[in-house]
Amino acid sequence: MTKETASRLIPTGKCFCGCGADVGIGSFFARGHDKTAEAALLAIRYQSSVAHLLDHHGFGPEESVLDAAVRDGGWKVCPRCEYAGAPASVRNHIRKYHQ
Repeated sequence: MTKETASRLIPTGKCFCGCGADVGIGSFFARGHDKTAEAALLAIRYQSSVAHLLDHHGFGPEESVLDAAVRDGGWKVCPRCEYAGAPASVRNHIRKYHQ
């Protein structure tokens, strides 16, 4: 993964999956439609397989996508265990499992 800056997306009031549904202020998707759009993209580009997606981008058993997310994607590792995720996810994890 490169460290290119992603363009800033602005919510439009319509669901980004293309279904045409109205969405709330600041939302990109109607409830659950983010996962539907993700699954549709996997079907189009990666034969509906997360394994194919990972392999296409050079990840798999020998090259950890989690390690790359920590190294290059701003993810953090829990200081008390091996859990990795976005900083907010790690904070929630610590509150839930280590308090």
